[in-house]
Amino acid sequence: ILSKGELQVSDKERHTQLEQMFRDIATIVADKCVNPETKRPYTVILIERAMKDIHYSVKPHKSTKQQALEVIRQLKETMQIERAHMRLRFILPAKEGKKLKEKLKPLIKVIENEDFHEQLEIVCLIDPGCFREIDELIRSETKGKGTLEVLSLKDVEEGDEKLE
Repeated sequence: ILSKGELQVSDKERHTQLEQMFRDIATIVADKCVNPETKRPYTVILIERAMKDIHYSVKPHKSTKQQALEVIRQLKETMQIERAHMRLRFILPAKEGKKLKEKLKPLIKVIENEDFHEQLEIVCLIDPGCFREIDELIRSETKGKGTLEVLSLKDVEEGDEKLE
């Protein structure tokens, strides 16, 4: 170990480690994604089965989160899956509000509530991939006067589905 710099790992240990990473990736995907039609989350077992169907192989030197995002892209080709939207609230000063709203429009998926009195307040759903871009845009345009609040990290339907 000292001269070569590598620790020998047995076949069983390596297999167990890869299996654990596979499960972790499936858990992350199940956490972050929903069925776009029902807005309900997928189970970890269903995601694992889908990963096996597309013959996904775990890369031991990449982080599980990076691989999970990769898996989501690959699963989109074979099944109905998309990232769960984030619910945000922006509170923007009146004078920058109108101008900034036009810049934010392409990044917003659904505007749920809009209120314009002394300041512009918008409650909306966005794709999680756009969060950093929106945050930087609000900070730079309002010079710290605008606020961005995360209301929920994922917008999913809870409870039992009603069958008719």
